[in-house]
Amino acid sequence: MSNLIAIVDDEPDILEVVTVNLERSGFQAKGFQNAKGFYNFINKKKPDLIILDLMLPDEDGLEICKKLKRMDDFSDVPIIILSAKDTESDRVIGLELGADDYITKPFSPREMVARVKAVLRRKTEKGEKKLEVGDMLTVDLEKYETYVRGERVELTTTEFKILKLLATKRGIVFSRDQILDYLWGDEKIVIDRTIDMHVKNLRKKLGTAAMLIKSIRGIGYKLEV
Repeated sequence: MSNLIAIVDDEPDILEVVTVNLERSGFQAKGFQNAKGFYNFINKKKPDLIILDLMLPDEDGLEICKKLKRMDDFSDVPIIILSAKDTESDRVIGLELGADDYITKPFSPREMVARVKAVLRRKTEKGEKKLEVGDMLTVDLEKYETYVRGERVELTTTEFKILKLLATKRGIVFSRDQILDYLWGDEKIVIDRTIDMHVKNLRKKLGTAAMLIKSIRGIGYKLEV
């Protein structure tokens, strides 16, 4: 199941833009225009990440951030502040209260999605030591080891990183360009078809677990049980 993102912002246009772009990127998104609706929702369901405006009609966003970080059930949920307040002091206060990132309005939807992915990736890398994919595949993030049905599989660093990316975001389709950016960032000097070669070698080594990596024609790859 894809990550669930809760968006709290009193501007309908902002809610729509954020929701649409997150859903296009494979996330589940739920929007709220006030704190009351948001609180009612999290009493029933825990989101994987929260995008929070500071200027809400019924409660200050910084107070919401502070409350959540003090609650046992929600202290581990990443918060990205999305606000028109763009001074250095505003950003510092938000981050000191426990926010994981701070985005100012107006913003680039593409950058916003990239920030969401980065924050979730940091949370996964920090909080999870092993990823269990069904009963077939185990990815040890701490030891950089991979096991198929309990048997160790030797992967190159690049192959492991590709597997790690797909396994931490199960069900989300990554284009070849996105995988290249993840592997090498601005330093990439290889073509996107290089990814196909690495994935081919990765599948060969995974044996019976190779079926977990799905090819999405014309786009890229995803990992799915």
